[in-house]
Amino acid sequence: MYIAMNNFRVRAERAAEFEAAWRDRESFLAGVPGFREFHLLRGPLQDDGIRLYASHSVWDDELSFHAWTESEAFRKAHAQGRVGELLAGPPRFVGWEVVEMDR
Repeated sequence: MYIAMNNFRVRAERAAEFEAAWRDRESFLAGVPGFREFHLLRGPLQDDGIRLYASHSVWDDELSFHAWTESEAFRKAHAQGRVGELLAGPPRFVGWEVVEMDR
C-alpha cells in the first residue's frame, strides 16, 4: 500500500475557501486503477496565522499512484486550479510506503 500526501499552508482567513475548493472540485479518482481512498486533513492553526492541511490518498502501490500522475484524469483534476491561489507557499509532497506488520 502507498500513501501520497501533499502538505499545505493556508492563511487562516482563506481556510474556508480552501476547504470549499476541495469540496466543490471534481476529483476524477473514481475508477482509477489502484486508487483506494482520499481524505483532506485539517491540522492545527499555527501561531503565525497559518492553518495546516494535508491531502491524503491511499493507493494499492506506488506504481498505481505514479500512473495516476501521468494520466488524463490527473490533468483534468489539477486544471481546476483554484486551490493554488489560496496557499501561503508551495505545497510539499511526501509519499509513504506502508510497512506491513506481522501480527
